Amino acid sequence: MNEIDLVIFDCDGVLIDSEGLSAQVLIKALAKLDIDVDIDYFCANFVGRSFPTVAQDIRNRWNVALPEGFEASYRADLLAEFETHLHPTDGLEEMLTRLQTPWCVATSSSPERVSNSLRITGLAHWFEGRVFTASEVKNGKPAPDLFLHAARKIGVDPARCLVIEDSVPGVQAALAANMRVLRYTGGLHLRGRVLKHPDTVVTFDNWSELGLLAPEMHFRDGGHGGQGR
Repeated sequence: MNEIDLVIFDCDGVLIDSEGLSAQVLIKALAKLDIDVDIDYFCANFVGRSFPTVAQDIRNRWNVALPEGFEASYRADLLAEFETHLHPTDGLEEMLTRLQTPWCVATSSSPERVSNSLRITGLAHWFEGRVFTASEVKNGKPAPDLFLHAARKIGVDPARCLVIEDSVPGVQAALAANMRVLRYTGGLHLRGRVLKHPDTVVTFDNWSELGLLAPEMHFRDGGHGGQGR
């Protein structure tokens, strides 16, 4: 098996426990338009996708175009919720302090949203200059464009990359990019849910497991990752 020269982290639901908050804010905003979305539909259809893709799904399913100003209002409400309640996923920072394999972020979030998310959670210094968003490529997840773009910018062969994702579109994008992928299921939005993904994809819900699942990675002191939750 190839050495791992780059770890590509998704942001929402992987680095930060944000998807539950996003669901609450979006479901509430859509309800004001008489669009009934529940958490199951959100997790199955919106997680891992950019806002324009989500808006298109809403237009297709409910035959409703979101009104002008909806996205800006949603993002403002979400940021307010983030400022109060957003935090990193459990055990992440302990793992990052020991991880020696280079890493970056590749996310469907907008540049402004990911910047705010990393700032609020105190994670920004870990990823400075190594954040890539769907706004930089033509096709978002599940297309491989974003992950291939990140690997190209860092200068690493896709076959020597490991992607950490929580969403099905993200997993599909990693596989399409010919990259190894692990699915992180430790976010609150995935707990207790029946997960669908290719049988070959391994899942984990504790950052202390990462090095055990990908021993080609390098950690300080020869260990396997964080200390767990």
